[in-house]
Amino acid sequence: MLESIRKHTKWVMGLLFLLIIPSFILVGIDRNYFSGGSPVVARVDGHDITQTDWDNAHRMESDRIRAQSPGVDAKLLDTPQARYATLERLVRDRLLQVAAQKMHLLTSDARLARELQGIPQIAALKRPDGSLDAEAYRALAGSQGLTPEGLEARIRNDISVNQVMGSVMASAFAGSAEAKLALDAILQRREIQVARFNASAFVSKVAVTEADLEAYYKANQPKFQQAEQASVEYVVLDLDAVKAGITLNEDDLRTYYKENLSRLAGKEERRASHILIAVAKDAPAAEREKAKARAEALLTELRKAPGRFAELAKKDSQDPGSAAAGGDLGFFGHGAMVKPFEDAAFALKKGEISNVVETDFGYHIIMLTDIKTPRQPSFEELRPTLEAELKQQQAQRKFAEVAETFSNAVYEQADSLQPVADKLKLKIHTASDVTRNPAAGAKGPLASARFLEALFQPDSLQNKRNTEAVEIAPNTLVAGRVTAYQPAMTLPLDKARDQVRALYVADKSAELARQEGQARLAAWQAAPDSATGLSAPVIVSRDRMQDQPRAVVDSALHAPVDKLPSWVGVDLPGQGYAVVKVNRIVPRDAVDDAMARMERQQYQQAWGSAEAQAYYELLKQRFKVQIKAPRPAAQGDVQN
Repeated sequence: MLESIRKHTKWVMGLLFLLIIPSFILVGIDRNYFSGGSPVVARVDGHDITQTDWDNAHRMESDRIRAQSPGVDAKLLDTPQARYATLERLVRDRLLQVAAQKMHLLTSDARLARELQGIPQIAALKRPDGSLDAEAYRALAGSQGLTPEGLEARIRNDISVNQVMGSVMASAFAGSAEAKLALDAILQRREIQVARFNASAFVSKVAVTEADLEAYYKANQPKFQQAEQASVEYVVLDLDAVKAGITLNEDDLRTYYKENLSRLAGKEERRASHILIAVAKDAPAAEREKAKARAEALLTELRKAPGRFAELAKKDSQDPGSAAAGGDLGFFGHGAMVKPFEDAAFALKKGEISNVVETDFGYHIIMLTDIKTPRQPSFEELRPTLEAELKQQQAQRKFAEVAETFSNAVYEQADSLQPVADKLKLKIHTASDVTRNPAAGAKGPLASARFLEALFQPDSLQNKRNTEAVEIAPNTLVAGRVTAYQPAMTLPLDKARDQVRALYVADKSAELARQEGQARLAAWQAAPDSATGLSAPVIVSRDRMQDQPRAVVDSALHAPVDKLPSWVGVDLPGQGYAVVKVNRIVPRDAVDDAMARMERQQYQQAWGSAEAQAYYELLKQRFKVQIKAPRPAAQGDVQN
């Protein structure tokens, strides 16, 4: 049968073609057929944004940030929060593009021309006659991966999109009275006194029984969840690993020594004396010619009697720093003097006198008095430095090639990291209790959210297969595999007992502190003169918290002040309770006109931003924006 098919391959292919194509015509082709079924993470005006779109956008954004800030910590760009921010920007860009199209916000050719002329890089391409250097313009567009037409289309689109929100921002208005009223309320100051009832003071009053712990455990089981954990192994390919596999050729090393000896040995220094006839660079031409003629005359005199250089320098040089020393400038290296002076000094032989040299300071006559040539270290002395530099250079050139080998190896032999470790002489690292999110203080690959995400993919967890090669930093790839996996689980009471007890005591002591504080608050409201234990009066505001907790300041500023003193109770989660007494409202310090204008401008900007945000939310409703991906918890959030 198989032999028959091989002999009639063309007939079989034709038959399959006739059978398959009609099925596409009758049933249709799902758009996910070619996209690989990438899940939809957001939708704008009925148009999908897929996981692939999101990944590509985040990769481009990360590359842009790395290019602008090479020293940025790569792991900061790959957190769940950073990735979600990219999705929000992608949704915003799509929404504003849709809004611009639906509102027919077009950009005219004249507006585009004005915008292009306002871009400094393009304005610099103008010729003296006002025409644009077309070739340079094409090169500028090409540096961004665009044709001139593509660049103009992008700028035209940006102008149209900016009009959507720009009109709202530009129309924001805040009058002086309105701004003053708002700012006086926002920056209001109040004199307060505080009594704190700390939970820690009530710990000794909490009685704990086994029944209490069991009841607390059953009522709060989500607090005793142990996150899913994995034991993993991984290999890292970086420049150090590539360098470890490089064996240097002795001839290459000696050639490198010869080529770089002057750099590695140090820079030559020269000692010179000079006579300066000073004249400002912007002095009239006649004045500069007069100074030059004076220098030429001195040079003629020196040519006849070179031994008089120091004598004439003391007499005629107008450099106050060196004239008294016979014009001596001491030793100097490259870069220490202005270029015309340096070029002349380093072109002279010892004892020679230069022609007249013109600089911004005037006209110089230079005599080279000494040359300090650095000692040239031997090849063996420089060997460690030479090897380190040459290995670094070769590793950088070789990394791309080795990286491809690394990526292929972890994919093709996906059941173990040992083959790639043996092939590239890499160390296999191990770690336990690894979770989906980087642990506090984690370093290296285990601090990379992107690598951890790859480790916790279903194929890695279920089949114990290698992850793909993941770039966690420039010139750094890592691949890993899960060797053991523990799903998330609720810890049994016997293992969580210490944690249950600590949380129970903390909750009960906070409750006792709250009860005591509320009792005192009621008593002091009824009899203000009986209040004791209050702190000394302090004046607080939103911008001057005086070391008070945010909740205390916010409550004090929200307390009613129709009758003073005013009392308010404040719950301080995890700390206890506070009673705040508001004594009086303290007027703001008077501000001068300049400060008032600045505050009004800041208020207007804030008002404009608020209006723009409200308009953006309206657009999201109008064009039916949906973000399906869950928002990650903010960094630093405490999970109870």
